[in-house]
Formats: sequence, structure tokens, C-alpha cells
Amino acid sequence: MQYHYTTKMRKFDYIIVGSGLAGLYAAYKASAKGSVAVITKSFLRESNSFNAQGGIAAVTSRDDNPEIHKSDTLIAGRGLCEDRSVEILVNEGPDRIAEIIAEGMEFDTVNGVLALGLEGGHHKRRILHAGGDATGRWITEFAIKKVLERDNISIFENTLLLDLLVRDGECYGVRCWSENEALQSAGEKGSEVLLYANHVFLTSGGASAVYARTTNPQTTIGDGLAIAYKSGCRILDMEFIQFHPSGLYLKDSQRAFLISEAVRGERAHLLDKNGKRFMVPIHELAELAPRDIVARSIYKQMQKDGMPYITLSLKHLDKEMILQRFPGIYAQCKEFGYDLTQEIPVAPAAHYSVGGVMSNNEGRTDVKRLYVCGEVAATGIMGANRLASNSLIECLVFASRAVEDSVKVGAVKECPHFDYEYMKDEANAELYARLKEQVSEIMNSHAGIIRSEEGLKEGLKKIEALSQSIKQRQAQRQVSGREYYLEASRRLLCVARLIMSPALLRQESRGGHYREDFPCADEAYALHSVQRKGEEITTAPVNSNFFNF
Repeated sequence: MQYHYTTKMRKFDYIIVGSGLAGLYAAYKASAKGSVAVITKSFLRESNSFNAQGGIAAVTSRDDNPEIHKSDTLIAGRGLCEDRSVEILVNEGPDRIAEIIAEGMEFDTVNGVLALGLEGGHHKRRILHAGGDATGRWITEFAIKKVLERDNISIFENTLLLDLLVRDGECYGVRCWSENEALQSAGEKGSEVLLYANHVFLTSGGASAVYARTTNPQTTIGDGLAIAYKSGCRILDMEFIQFHPSGLYLKDSQRAFLISEAVRGERAHLLDKNGKRFMVPIHELAELAPRDIVARSIYKQMQKDGMPYITLSLKHLDKEMILQRFPGIYAQCKEFGYDLTQEIPVAPAAHYSVGGVMSNNEGRTDVKRLYVCGEVAATGIMGANRLASNSLIECLVFASRAVEDSVKVGAVKECPHFDYEYMKDEANAELYARLKEQVSEIMNSHAGIIRSEEGLKEGLKKIEALSQSIKQRQAQRQVSGREYYLEASRRLLCVARLIMSPALLRQESRGGHYREDFPCADEAYALHSVQRKGEEITTAPVNSNFFNF
């Protein structure tokens, strides 16, 4: 194999892009097969996985079974789940849980038995949690510990994915911009770096931070989605954005500290401005209805009340239970001046990208040697609306399957040469920051919880105008190659289009997509939306051979 190395070129067996649970677990599993590089755009502990409060869903009790878990997942998915993918999740999930427990992961227990919580859409208590309300942090720390124990895993923080090294439909590595000293040439403070690998795992998370009000880290803006799209991957169901019903409302701030669904699982109540429960007549599960229903109901109640929030009440619950079960949330609320044991103001916030890069049940994409896992992937499990706490278990199940599949694919036989392409002009930094704020406001206003044809068209028109301004900026500054901030701007605008374009075409309401001009579900739209660069948006039937590739 011939590689054209410089001091900034490195070769690994596996490159993992992202440091959430999917990426860390994939890295740990892959380290048994060869050398691994983990790159993350910020820090190892900056991810949605790390911040997850609720828990991880898997069948572990005798009064539960995979069929019930599958049924709950299908109901929440509103007719767009792939049966085979869901079956894999619910049947292999318990094995992955048993595996990590055997390796040292400690979940909360009561009298030596796993303590199981209940969340929206589940008909059985099957949510494992750790540290009360710190499951994401505990399980991510467990994965980080496992990764750090392996000498053949290299971790590169402050390293941003710019592009995939793709030639003729095959991925040979990644192109990134790194501020990490371990990847720098002498005297450089940041530069483009090429990393080669036999297999690339894209585990870069979702895109909910393209919205102004979100529970996600501000870095979660869909870079991986846009780059995979550019590289030829199909993108599925991006119109479905899950808004978490309960983000703590903070006056004069777009911050939305997450109040876990597990709080409502312990029988907290949602109250209108008159102190009355409004979810009881809306759904048989009341506050524990699927997230899309609860979020939309809260939004409508806020409009009806003329208030920017509704009230989450726990004052009827046992105070000691709250303090023991939700110590982290209690402490954070106290810091903001609220008492979780009484009543707090909450409002919906963008939380989870239901769609993503299309993958089969082994994590493969349309690009050979490129795998996707976690929130960035569209496996067919989430359908039109993610069932609470299915995301972390999906990370474990499909990261494991993808690593095993990579062994069958084998190593690269010959690698083509790739040139450096990027430069960085700090004069464009302010432009990017301003554009990011503009895009987030457009998404909130035109592609939020409740949408319309008029609003979506106006939003797309504004995105196109911003795209033209980026082209003009490049022409004015006579940038001949790829400039860091301008390309980041293009990726951001691409993600906005990937969400709004299928939302405009889907003339119905289903799951995380609600059109006020088409408020009912329409079986004619019981189809996946499919987007591919250079092609018109198409659709694909559910439970066909579409995912068999």
C-alpha cells in the first residue's frame, strides 16, 4: 500500500469521528481488531450521551419481554419504523447490557436488583439508570475508562471533521482541522490534517443545535450529516426533529437545561396557568404520552395561556425520593433559583434528530468503508418519533454490529493520494457566528414544533439568501480553495435545507413533524423521505428491501 505521508498524515485501522457513547463503544470494540483514532471537535466529555439523564432502555425483568419493547417502539415511531431493525435492537439490547455490566458498568439497584424507571411511551419499567439522573455521564465515563485502558487507541480532541477522503465511492480516511498539538507540525497553532484508515466510523451526533432553543451542546449542528451527504450518502427522514417536552425555562435565555422525562415517569404533573393538569384528556398516558404529543400539547397550551412556559409540579411527590432519584437535576435547578421538589417552569426544546445518514443493520452506508452509528445514523429504528431512552441502547447494539462487519470488509489494498485543500481566514469568523445565529432563528420560526407550507417556503427562501451571501463573500475575498469558516457556513445551511425540504413535501402530520395545514396523518405518506446530493427528494416504502444493501 502506498501512502503519501507528511508529518501531518497518520494511518490507523479505524478512525472514529465523535466521542459520544456510539463512538467510544465502537472505539473500544474496534481496539480488539487494530489501531484506533478517536477525533472529537471539542472535548471527550462534550456530547449528548454524556448529558443524557433519563437512562437506557432494555428488557431485563421477568415481567417484560422484547415483543413488548418492540411494540412500544413501533407505536412511538408512527408507522415509519423498520421491523427488522427494531427486532435487532430489542433482542440484542439485553445482551449488550449484560456485557457491560460484566465489564464493570454499575447501574442503580434496589436490594441487589436493577432499579428500573418508566418513561413516556413505555408500558413496562425497563429504563436502567445510574447515579440517579446521571446515566449518560456514568455510562460515558465507563466507556472512556475502557478506551483509556487501551494503548492502541489515540484520542485527538479539538479536531474538527472537514471532509471524508472519498474516491470512487470508497472512504480512505478523514480530512480535519486540528488544534491538537499531537497532530501539529512544529510551530503551527492549527491546520488541516489528513488521517487515513481502513474503516471510518461517523458517530458525530445529531443536529438539534441548529435551533435557537435546544438541550444539545452548541457543537451539535449536523456537521457529520452534511459531510456524509456531500460524499454521496443517502439522508433519511430529516424532517422529524424531536422536541423534548421539558427544558427548564430561563427568562431572557435560549439555554434549555434538560429536565429528564424520568421526572414525569415518577408522576410529576404538567399544569396550565390555572394549576390544572391538561394532559389527562389528551392521551391515555397523560404526562407519559409519547414525546411528540406531549411537546406539541405543551406548545399549544403555552399559546392558549399566553405564557412562554407551563408548570412542572412535583410538590405532591415524596421529597426524599426526588432528592435521591434526581440529585443532579435538583442541584442544577437550585443553581438557577428553582426548587425541583416544588414547581418549575418548563418549555419544549429541540432535542434529537430522528433522521440521519441511511445505514443498514451492520452500520454500512452508501460509501464503502464508511460506517455510521448513534444519532447521526438512520437505522429505521426511530421511525417518525424516537421512543424515550432507545438512543443509548442503539449506540451499543449497532456500534458492536458495525465493528464485527468491518472485519468482513477487510483492509484497504491501495490508497489514492489526497491533497490538502483548506485554509483559515479569521476575518470570516464573525460572519460564521452571525450566520449561525440567523440560521437558528430561521429554524425556530419556520421549522419548529408546528409548521406550515407558507412558513417552510419562507424559511427555505431565507436559507437560499444566506447561501448567496456566502458565495458573494468568497468572491469578494477571492478565496480560491476551501476556507474553514465559509465551508462551515455551507454545512450549516445544508443541514437547514435537509430538514426543511422534506418537511415541505410531507403534507401530513406524523411523529416529530406537525403541519398545521395538514394536521392529520395520511397513509399515502407512510414512507421514508430520501435525499441524495444531485438528486430530487424521493421516498421509499417501509419494511421493504430498501435497507438491504
